[in-house]
Amino acid sequence: MSLPGPDPKSTVLITGASSGIGTELARQLGARGHNLVLVARRKDRLETLAQEIGRASGVEIDVRKADLSVQAQRTRLIKALRDGERHVAAVCNNAGFSTYGKFQELPLEVELEEVRLNVLALHEFTSAFLGDMVRRREGAILNVASIAGFQPLPNQATYGATKAFAVSFSEAVHTDLHGTGVSCTALCPGPVRTEFTEVAGMTDLDDTGPEFVWMQPGDVAKAGIDGMVKGRRIVFPSVTHQAVGMAGRFAPRSVMLPLMERFGAPSRDR
Repeated sequence: MSLPGPDPKSTVLITGASSGIGTELARQLGARGHNLVLVARRKDRLETLAQEIGRASGVEIDVRKADLSVQAQRTRLIKALRDGERHVAAVCNNAGFSTYGKFQELPLEVELEEVRLNVLALHEFTSAFLGDMVRRREGAILNVASIAGFQPLPNQATYGATKAFAVSFSEAVHTDLHGTGVSCTALCPGPVRTEFTEVAGMTDLDDTGPEFVWMQPGDVAKAGIDGMVKGRRIVFPSVTHQAVGMAGRFAPRSVMLPLMERFGAPSRDR
């Protein structure tokens, strides 16, 4: 077991907790008895969620508003948690977003913000608390990646690259941690029914593909938490997602790139 059991002296950090998979991670970890630190930019949503979980589970919940694409805000949050009365027993790096369109046509500053949030924040929060976990010989990191990280992704070039980083980094760190009692798990879902497509400006893809390919955020969160508990290196929430991910990893790029370009092409109305 890598995710320690609930402890009054510990807490679990969840970034991007205001919606989707992050919200479900919070609900399910709270239901298991873990104190929580919930982080996102939308504090009102976090406070509503904290009240809901507190009533249902009776755990202690710390709400922190922060834009984790900003270095100063990441630094301030890490310091506050290190100085807090509870140690961080687990980190769920869920915060992230995607842009949509041909890379050369997208605003550079938004692409850079995407890299800072999807890569730098994940990297920094993993590093910030891992040393203490190793010294305690228990702890877990969950990095929410994607099957998008297993092949280049035309029209989401930056997003696919950031998730490739999340997968590669998590698998390597998990191996580095062998024998320490601590794990680093990459959670790799495919399409999930969240606000993701709306934020990315790609709602025209909501009805793309068969319904069985899409998952609900609660099911994805459960798979991730189960993976943390078992100390797994990588988790696919469904057999379908695993098959797509493995196809992306092993199929020739000459085959996968045209398929991905056709699947993710912006509509003519955009």
